[in-house]
Amino acid sequence: MNAAGRVVVIAGATSEAGLAVTRALVGAGAHVVATGRSASRLRELRDAGAQVEASDATSLESMTSLAGQIGPVDGVIPLVGGWRGGGGLAGQSDDDFDALLPALQAVRATSRAFDVALRASDAGRFAIVSSTAVARPLAGGANYAAVKAASEAWARAVAHGFAKNARDAEEPLHAASVVFRAKQLDPDALAAAVVALWDADAADLNDGVIEI
Repeated sequence: MNAAGRVVVIAGATSEAGLAVTRALVGAGAHVVATGRSASRLRELRDAGAQVEASDATSLESMTSLAGQIGPVDGVIPLVGGWRGGGGLAGQSDDDFDALLPALQAVRATSRAFDVALRASDAGRFAIVSSTAVARPLAGGANYAAVKAASEAWARAVAHGFAKNARDAEEPLHAASVVFRAKQLDPDALAAAVVALWDADAADLNDGVIEI
């Protein structure tokens, strides 16, 4: 297997990481559907070869509508992110926490909206970007680490759902949910790791943590 011919949704793609992943997947022969809320920022993704859709990755309604429009899907990568923190534990404001929550909301919305399509694929892949802060959270980044930890927990639940569905159907596992962890995100390293998701069997990937 490889990424060629795969349909991959990059939700919240209007970032340097989103552009790098898009270019890598298009270069590998995949059909990329890149979403974002800014039409102007989607233009660069279109120029990179993606099908672009103005859509809110944090909204279940929006993602469900998109899933209905696209049809078969082989991969979903939510890339809504950002960092806010500092000031020790006392500096972990509610405003900062609320600003970080869209990353978790995007993980929840995309996984739920595309669950059926990913399970129907012969090589469905769901992958999130997390941080090494989950393994060693610091007081000044408690909000950030908490949101990332919750996102990882959700991705592991997705993995359990994929495995249970395969067991119940008495079929081989074809879908995998993966966590990418980075200390400082390198867009090119992420892009290479995403493309490689279709080079391995689902059974070897599902519920795995890959350091990048």
